[in-house]
Amino acid sequence: MNDPIQEQQRKDGRGNLFERMRQGGMLPANDPQLPKMWAYVARAIRLSAALNTATTIEDIRNKLGEIIGTAVDPTTTVFVPFHTNFGRHIQLGKQVFINHGCSFLDLGGIIIEDDVMIGPGVRLISENHPLDPTQRKSLLLQKVVVKRNAWIGAGATILPGVTIGENAVVAAGAVVSKDVPANTVVGGVPAKVLKTLSS
Repeated sequence: MNDPIQEQQRKDGRGNLFERMRQGGMLPANDPQLPKMWAYVARAIRLSAALNTATTIEDIRNKLGEIIGTAVDPTTTVFVPFHTNFGRHIQLGKQVFINHGCSFLDLGGIIIEDDVMIGPGVRLISENHPLDPTQRKSLLLQKVVVKRNAWIGAGATILPGVTIGENAVVAAGAVVSKDVPANTVVGGVPAKVLKTLSS
């Protein structure tokens, strides 16, 4: 006989931990499936050591592909060091360039479309914690999406739930907490629209 709680979770789309993570929302600190997530975190830590000592772009692609669970397109270039805490929820397009020292916290999902450029020291963060102190150790997960041909400048931080629009530019050092419209330049803390680009 099927467990009624598991049946209800399946109906609600909450049966699979990784599907729930991709859907976003709160992941309680006492979720019984969390050990599955921590196993992948440990794997990412272990594999990152080899990634960050790779000495060729091809070797970096291969080792990063092992972490994220899919081949990195041969037109995409990633410089090390590169850091991720999970890896399996990163999607990289074609002709992507990621410079040195970037950090992708991808529990909630990070999607990088084709032709994106990411400067050194950029942080993409798809996870947060509730303000309520009684739930502080739970995770709040929201996908980060960087649309085609966007450019994120050095040291910028993109916060959970943000979409960077097509052709948009994020100025160096910006902290982006809201969606960035296509064909705009944003900068500052918090980031605001500085100008519109001709499309």
